[in-house]
Parts: sequence; structure tokens; C-alpha cells
Amino acid sequence: MSRPRQDPDLVRPYVRTGGRTRPGTDVRLESVVFAATGTRPGLNTDARRVLALFAPAQGGGLAVAEVASALALPPSTTRILVADLIEHGLMTLAQRQDDDRPPASLLERVLHGLRAHA
Repeated sequence: MSRPRQDPDLVRPYVRTGGRTRPGTDVRLESVVFAATGTRPGLNTDARRVLALFAPAQGGGLAVAEVASALALPPSTTRILVADLIEHGLMTLAQRQDDDRPPASLLERVLHGLRAHA
């Protein structure tokens, strides 16, 4: 069973994103984002809600999936909202480290093992 929606105004996702279905910046659910310092006048309610999750004392980042969960918004909508904030310079994406990836040989062995046990 799904939990009841916590969004009191029940605004449709396409209204929140201006009808867009894809973010302008490559923002994935596992992407970690940080709030940049400063603000911009005229932010919409959704942008203010996203930025409010990043308390100055916290100083850490959140995955886009965590932002979606905390705000009870659809993940696709959250990706677009976060991408908009990145484009306005109010959020930044954590830089991915390519050396954090496991070697291809390990991935091939895992895949082989999964296929053998399927």
C-alpha cells in the first residue's frame, strides 16, 4: 500500500515543471547535490522547498532521490526542479570520481556469476 500524499496543494507534476519531461542538466536520482550559497529573488515555492532541505549547519549533500522522498514529489519532477536550480547557480552536483568505479573485469565476473545462478 502506498502512503497518502503529503502534498497539500496537489499540484500536478507537469505544472511544477512547466510541462517539461526531462531535466536540462544530467541529474540522476543517485546524483548528490549541494546547495550553493546565496539566494535569488522570485524563486517559486518548489525551489524554496528544495533549498530549505539544505540547512546551513548541515553542510552536506543529498541524493536527488532523498530530496524527492523528503518533499513527497515524483522523482522525475524532482530531477527537473534540481536541474533548474543547478542552471541558476543555486545548487551544484558532486563531482563523480571515475576511479571509484569497479574494474570492468570484476563487473564481468559478477555478471557471469549472476547468470550461472539464474
